[in-house]
Amino acid sequence: MAKIKSKGESGTAKNFITRNQALKKLQVTLADFRRLCIFKGIYPREPRNKKKANKGSTAPATFYYSKDIQYLLHEPIIDKIRQHKAFIRKFNRALSRQEYEVAKSLQRIKPSYTLDHIIKERYPTFLDAIRDLDDALSMLFLFSSIHVTDKVDSSVILNCERLCLEFQNYIIISKSLRKAFLSIKGIYYQAEIRGQDVTWLVPYKFSQEIPPDVDFRIMVTFLEFYQTFLGFVNFKLYNDFGLTYPPPVNISLLEGAGDILAYSLEKSRTQIENKSEENQKPKDIKKQVITLNKELDKIFAETEFSTHNSEISEDINDDVVLDNFHMQSDSKDSLNKLIQPVTPNSEKVNIFENFIFYLSREAPRYSLEFVIRSFGGKVGWDPVLGDGSPFKEDDMAITHQIYDRPSLNKRIITRVYIQPQWVYDCINKKKILNTDEYAPGSLLPPHLSPFVNVNDNEYNPEMEDEDDNLDDQNSSNGILNNHKADLQDTSLLDNIEKTEKLEIEETKSEEVKNLAKIMLTSKQKKLYKKMIYSNLKKKEEIDKLKKKRKKLMQAKKQKSNVKV
Repeated sequence: MAKIKSKGESGTAKNFITRNQALKKLQVTLADFRRLCIFKGIYPREPRNKKKANKGSTAPATFYYSKDIQYLLHEPIIDKIRQHKAFIRKFNRALSRQEYEVAKSLQRIKPSYTLDHIIKERYPTFLDAIRDLDDALSMLFLFSSIHVTDKVDSSVILNCERLCLEFQNYIIISKSLRKAFLSIKGIYYQAEIRGQDVTWLVPYKFSQEIPPDVDFRIMVTFLEFYQTFLGFVNFKLYNDFGLTYPPPVNISLLEGAGDILAYSLEKSRTQIENKSEENQKPKDIKKQVITLNKELDKIFAETEFSTHNSEISEDINDDVVLDNFHMQSDSKDSLNKLIQPVTPNSEKVNIFENFIFYLSREAPRYSLEFVIRSFGGKVGWDPVLGDGSPFKEDDMAITHQIYDRPSLNKRIITRVYIQPQWVYDCINKKKILNTDEYAPGSLLPPHLSPFVNVNDNEYNPEMEDEDDNLDDQNSSNGILNNHKADLQDTSLLDNIEKTEKLEIEETKSEEVKNLAKIMLTSKQKKLYKKMIYSNLKKKEEIDKLKKKRKKLMQAKKQKSNVKV
């Protein structure tokens, strides 16, 4: 006879544990428990039957997996938290007794912990880390742009800024940026790293008031983890690219708002040593190859001699050809190609390769410099925006000046004046656009999101623009087309036959549809009706948008005619 199962020892009651039970089991406070869960990536779960999970109780409770809490029991950070609490008690006691020397000695042996082992546990491979990089980047860019408060120390903000600039430098040198979009929340960027799309949000650099209802305790805990996490990722990216990490910093440029330029990228010592070894190796390799060829010739001769004298000479009489190993002259180049990571060198990535931009004082340098340099361009800026500009405003090599004011005071003939949106639209469309629509003071075209995948049945404004251009071309070439049509020998009978065939095909397809409808069940018929209804609604919306677009285009044409 099987054992009788007692209540609460199997099933959902055993698989789940409440938060209060977890606190008692771990012997930690609620704040420390939250920190541990954030570090380890453990979050509350929703059981199917809350009453069974709570052992018959219907009281509201937060549930976790029992295995996750058991996993936390062996976490070394718990011991460090307890040591830190003991240190605080001793330190406060020494201060209350005015034992300052004891307090100083305690300060020297203050317990600390690292999150390195947790990052290795949570991300066993580098691709796993890249897939989870979006939230970390958004959080770090957010904290790098806020001002110092009583809850956020200045050292934390400076560290966030350093990590973000290091990551941006990698994106620039690796040409990994793919998309950029200016939204109300901030600027969205998307980069491709190791075949994975990484999207993050950078807030605009405005003076912001932090709302009082923000829970900084939770955010700072996430920030602590993300700082260590991005440090690991940056080290790996720089190391794989053959660059030293952390990159050397020019303090004078950094203090003068040099930002990205303040970090100079240098090759790592290991790569330099490998190159020096490669320069010395070819002679030795050639000698080894020659000796290998001699030994192979001897073995081949011995095998030939033995096969001639053997009884199975008839079966093993095929021609045996061994490869002759020769050292290539360009061995160094092939080795370097294997060692270095693959970087995209297509025209779509380096669309600004032949351009030199100059940023006026009102242009957002923190974004435009990053974007232009990521796509192969060179940038200079007004001294108000920071030190270290490689180009001055009167430099004749400048091809484009980004100007965000309604009117121009001075104009240099050799350069094009554009608004900042032109840069982002060129990036998203992967081509150089016409600059007439983006001239200073002109009404800009709509800035569309590159992250939206438009389906065939949905309204696409870009396709409308192409259709308008095609219509203009067709109207201009209408006379020629009519002349060609007159010359063609097309009879009325052929046209009638074609229309009759099309009508027959349409009737056949309608009959097939009707037969298929008859075979549908009642549920399937309801779904089919809903699909048809939704498609009709979409078509109506698209038609409305097209009509609005036509009206706007007509109004624009009328305005342009009036101005002329």
